[in-house]
Amino acid sequence: MKVADLIGSRKEVFSITEETSVHQAAQYLREKQVRAVGVMNASGKLVGVISHSDVSDKVAAENKCPAWMKASDIMTRELVKVTPDITLEECLRLMDQNTIFHLLVVDEGQMFRGMLSISDILRVVASDEKARADLLEAFIFPPR
Repeated sequence: MKVADLIGSRKEVFSITEETSVHQAAQYLREKQVRAVGVMNASGKLVGVISHSDVSDKVAAENKCPAWMKASDIMTRELVKVTPDITLEECLRLMDQNTIFHLLVVDEGQMFRGMLSISDILRVVASDEKARADLLEAFIFPPR
């Protein structure tokens, strides 16, 4: 299975601008019920990512005021990107190598198309494993 198979049906790409306050970014994460969002510059180019842990580690733990900080102040700038044609196995390897839980999906023109989370991949893996187990059970214990 490839990234395109998972994100192809998504209608909304979650992102904020680098000028968004950290307070607004945290509200956006909560409102959209996501753990991370892409950060776009004024030209619409993907320049960073902000996750719940960025807000926690770089703002709350440092006792800084989120209303006075911008997304650009805390965003992660070293981006790990994948294209829709990458396999889920490769995505897992990249997540493991980089100790991250989200991958940024970009198309051939480097346009931001969404994010793939470890939860997305685990949902597919668990579903595949259940299907295999059900098939094996039907083979061993055929219905009568």
